[in-house]
Amino acid sequence: MQVEIGKIYIGKVKGIAQYGAFIDIDGGGTGMVHISEIANTFVNEIRDHLTEGQEVKVKVIGINEQGKVSLSIKKAVDENELSAEKKKFTPNKERKSRPIVWEPKKPVPQSEMTFEDMISHFKQSSEEKMSDLKRSTDRKNKTKRK
Repeated sequence: MQVEIGKIYIGKVKGIAQYGAFIDIDGGGTGMVHISEIANTFVNEIRDHLTEGQEVKVKVIGINEQGKVSLSIKKAVDENELSAEKKKFTPNKERKSRPIVWEPKKPVPQSEMTFEDMISHFKQSSEEKMSDLKRSTDRKNKTKRK
């Protein structure tokens, strides 16, 4: 029996390497699951997720010219299983409002500014310019001393 790309099969883990696991597909030969296709979380050690002889559900994601079969465990997981797994990791309190995002203040057109607003704006910008000038002067003086 030939395996088809996109189909889900049941297989048995035959070997584990540092970069992936080799799976015997029922009636379809052997394929490999790369370490990045084992779980939806970061996989540092494959043996933490799989053991030899374990039966797993795999999805065929590719077949190269030499006939090597690429498999995925994480893509074979049913949507129901995936949502149940996500529920385990989501906190009980669900966020109902939009996330808080910082947005810069929009400048008020000068025609709408009061005299006090203009004075405070001028004072703030002049203080910023003075501190920048002082920093620049201090740097120049330090380099001249050396």
